[in-house]
Amino acid sequence: MALFRHWAAYLQDPEKVARFQRLCGVEPLLDPGSGAWEEAPEKNSPDVLLANGSCPASQVDGEGDGRHRLRSPGDARDKGEGWHSNGMKNGVVPGEAVESQQGPPEDGKPHGWGVKRQPRRNSLTGEAVCQAFRIRSRFLYYLFTLGTELGNELFYILFFPFCIWNLDAWMGRRLIIVWVWVMYLGQCTKDVIRWPRPASPPVVKLEIFYNSEYSMPSTHAMSGTAIPLTLVLLSYGRWQYPVFYGLVLAFCWCSLVCFSRIYMGMHSVLDVIAGFLYAVLILAVFFPAVDLVDNFNLTHKYAPLIIISLHLALGVFSFTLDTWSTSRGDTAQILGCGAGVACGSHVNYLLGLLPDPSPEALPLPVPALTVTLLGKAMLRLLIGVVILLLTKTAMKKATIPLACKVFSIPYDDVRQARQRMEVELPYRYITYGMVGFSLMFLIPSLFCLMGLS
Repeated sequence: MALFRHWAAYLQDPEKVARFQRLCGVEPLLDPGSGAWEEAPEKNSPDVLLANGSCPASQVDGEGDGRHRLRSPGDARDKGEGWHSNGMKNGVVPGEAVESQQGPPEDGKPHGWGVKRQPRRNSLTGEAVCQAFRIRSRFLYYLFTLGTELGNELFYILFFPFCIWNLDAWMGRRLIIVWVWVMYLGQCTKDVIRWPRPASPPVVKLEIFYNSEYSMPSTHAMSGTAIPLTLVLLSYGRWQYPVFYGLVLAFCWCSLVCFSRIYMGMHSVLDVIAGFLYAVLILAVFFPAVDLVDNFNLTHKYAPLIIISLHLALGVFSFTLDTWSTSRGDTAQILGCGAGVACGSHVNYLLGLLPDPSPEALPLPVPALTVTLLGKAMLRLLIGVVILLLTKTAMKKATIPLACKVFSIPYDDVRQARQRMEVELPYRYITYGMVGFSLMFLIPSLFCLMGLS
């Protein structure tokens, strides 16, 4: 046990993350006079330090005492209030912009590259990082940015529809089932363990969007492991292709996502290893039940009622694990998307839409790539994703005011209102449930009417 704790502390050391960043050409800019880290100028922002999993003062459950949630691994054992006075930081330095710029060359020669960059701010927390840093390798920067996007919403809203509309709806349904399990367990585990993000300094924060969430395990690493492995497991024996290529793709995909989280400064080495192993464990335990769950979703008479109730109950449970953080909303939208896809699958089965190929037709041959095939695939993706985004926007506009009115919550401050469970859970669940239902049923039905199926 002592050896395990030693290795856990060693792999959790933020200096390991900073060393990997420096190896990849990410360097903080130091003030020539003091030797401290340079900070980008702040605009109308108070001089506060946000803790991991925190939100700005006076925006959590209506309490504005100027304190921010901060829990270390030791604090995680204490399930009490968990509030600490400001003055410590969990890898967050607030501000209005990130500067990726070339510092003054020490030897008179130009070094690195960079421009001023505005990171993706989190609309609920308003967090931003104001570290100034230098990027010496454009290739690695864009490569790892791509890797981290493989675990973000933009990727999911393109990848899952492409699989269902253009590749194999049977495989897409099961892939989403596994994804929901993995992401739900990962997000809930974060709020139970409550370990902070790597400290900054020494780590340089190249991403801040998920900085208010806890760190252990890395859900990016979990999804980056589970999705490609599940694709290989589902497609093996169903499609005619060399399985070696699938294994190579899974290895590259998983490695890129895992290393990108360390490069971005969002996770320690231990977080990433734990996320990888956790995803493998979940697959080993739950993957044998995927066929059973999918058949239940399709054929059981009361499947929609049970699916909606179960996913909603899981969402309520996840909201009780901790005080507010963005992970709660992410969990609700994952569950909503899973419920919507399952209900859409049930309706498709009843109406005979998107039928699965007969067992005699397996394994399926890979079709020849033609201009017509690629054109239809891209047209389906373009039309479908536009409809999904319009659906998401319309449902968001409708559900947030409705939830505020039903639960008598002031609507003048939308950010504060969305941090209330009574608003966040129904808004996310209903909105993304409708997105999932449209993905699985409404849009494929439209494709049939348009002759694009």
